[in-house]
Amino acid sequence: MVTLAEVARHAGVSASTVSYVLSGKRSISAATRERVESSVRQLGYHPNAGARALASSKSNIIALMVPLRTDMYMPVMMEIAMAVATAARTHGYDILLLTGEEGAQAVRRIEGSALADAVIVMDVELDDERLPLLRSASRPAVLIGLPADTTGLTCVDLDFAAAGALCAQHLADLGHREIAVIGEAAAVYERRTGFAERTLTGLRERSNELGLRLLHRPCEGSYASVSATLSRIFDERPGTTAFVVQNEAATDPLLALLRQSGRAVPEDISVVAVCPDQVAAHASVPLTSVAVPAQEMGRRAVEQVIAQIEGRGSDEEVVLLKPELTLRDSAAQAPAGV
Repeated sequence: MVTLAEVARHAGVSASTVSYVLSGKRSISAATRERVESSVRQLGYHPNAGARALASSKSNIIALMVPLRTDMYMPVMMEIAMAVATAARTHGYDILLLTGEEGAQAVRRIEGSALADAVIVMDVELDDERLPLLRSASRPAVLIGLPADTTGLTCVDLDFAAAGALCAQHLADLGHREIAVIGEAAAVYERRTGFAERTLTGLRERSNELGLRLLHRPCEGSYASVSATLSRIFDERPGTTAFVVQNEAATDPLLALLRQSGRAVPEDISVVAVCPDQVAAHASVPLTSVAVPAQEMGRRAVEQVIAQIEGRGSDEEVVLLKPELTLRDSAAQAPAGV
């Protein structure tokens, strides 16, 4: 590996001058700076991360907490994580990925060490056990998700309550009165995961306002579980004419099962989804949907946490992204006579 001393010899300056150019701690003439930067590029010098952290009390690393749970749709989680990593690199930061289900213990480990300058937290629950520690932590923290109480926290998320309301409103405008919700796996609701609970709240509140009958059933997302859930829904509510799906893994099985039962989408049954655009657009029947803006969520979270690190941001701010409904081929006027 190329050393700082070798860069200094190549540029014809002292090692301290190279250090000042790299750190920006002292004013260096433009000519000298250009000579040092040219030597850095030619030699392929990379500052030692450990030494830099000791010297500056910064690691230039952001910890990203993203528990890998089998009951979550991981492609969406990974898309958000990749957006965080990409945005962080544009600011000169690397990402330390924490994938275990350690909860508060992981927050303590980050807070009690020099592993990272800040933390971004995903898979946020309404009453998340990590929140008290994050509120009292000395390191900046941003949540991608919305807990029940946002006091003292910085959060960015899609406005899932508004997304749920938007789905209910769209189906009501099409004349549907009996709507079933195929939701995430039961464990997601048992943990009171924020995005799922908030979507359901928005659906219920708008349905009550519009006089709709709403039935919610959690679903594991496999073909067998979707089949059982669908049978149960039609047994309980045979007049159901529309579905709202917030479970990416369930969309293709649902469309296939409706087709097998002789119910055409959207002529007999309408389907609206809350899911990423690529899931909706590539379904066997392109789905009318509210998109989950993974890229924007990741980017905004990084911008917030960098602002805190640099002393420009507030440690209490909530950014809710406005949901947008994209019309495709899966929703139409309710069948006549319903």
